[in-house]
Amino acid sequence: MSDNRFKIVFDGALLPGVDITSAKLNLAQLYKSEVEAIERLFTGKTVALKQGLSQTEAQTYLQALTKTGIDARIEAEPSIELNLDDVQHHAPASSQPIFADPESPYAPPRATVGENLPPFGTLKPFGVEGRIGRLRYLAWTMVLTLVMLGIGSVVAIFAIALISSDSTAGLIVGGLVAFFLCIAIAVVSIQISVQRLHDIGWSGWLWLLNLVPFVGSFFPFVIMCVPGTNIANRYGPPPPPNTTAVKVLSSLWVVVIALGFIGLLAGGFSAIQQEYENAAETSYDSGSVTTDEVEVEPAAEAEAAPDSADEEAEEAPAPVDSAKE
Repeated sequence: MSDNRFKIVFDGALLPGVDITSAKLNLAQLYKSEVEAIERLFTGKTVALKQGLSQTEAQTYLQALTKTGIDARIEAEPSIELNLDDVQHHAPASSQPIFADPESPYAPPRATVGENLPPFGTLKPFGVEGRIGRLRYLAWTMVLTLVMLGIGSVVAIFAIALISSDSTAGLIVGGLVAFFLCIAIAVVSIQISVQRLHDIGWSGWLWLLNLVPFVGSFFPFVIMCVPGTNIANRYGPPPPPNTTAVKVLSSLWVVVIALGFIGLLAGGFSAIQQEYENAAETSYDSGSVTTDEVEVEPAAEAEAAPDSADEEAEEAPAPVDSAKE
């Protein structure tokens, strides 16, 4: 007679204080499957989650299921006697878990249901499907920025050339090309942001928060900082690991931010220096005017002094000659 074997059964009951949504998500994570596949366990009918377990294995498996929030239980399986003929004519039992007929409505989902999904999602830079992580979001945004700068420089050179040649038709065509290029870059930027939102587990429609006043000023930083989920969510499996190119491109933002900060410091220092020089020139001009006024006053008094002496001489009476008298 073989050793006693046990199975884990579940009839849809939950532990106290656990909501069904959390239980489904936890169970999907444990089985590494989609939530839709777990829905079949919550029909209210008793299903066997695992069979052919020893008592120790059943206890371990039950503890793992209890952490998900479901109220599963252990039941003993009937023992099976095998004779020598059975052993010789039948293949050895597989170590894989035994499941009911998948065609049966009572059949539980297979534990290997998640293995049919790819471990990582497919990258789709020109679409809103799929997921990308934080570093890949920064890397793709850097590539988009570099492309935009390159195209903008070329368009600016052609625009200057067309303006010099007075080509009205060329200016119109160049303006239309630049307009459609800007539209294309904006569309790709939105698609990248939507995939980043999918990685977090949020709806892509939240991108519209960028258009809301005040909220749109800091929402891009939220997209860059909030980590994504490490398991599959409703938008697909997690993105593939970051490559060296992704890490290098994303680190370029540190260089760009550093250059921008240095430029701001240089501009502020230049403005302060210019203001100081203007203040010094104004102070010098004021001092020159005051000195000129001080120097003019003695000259004016010197010119006025002879006039006063002449006036006093005219007013004094003429002296009398006593000899003549």
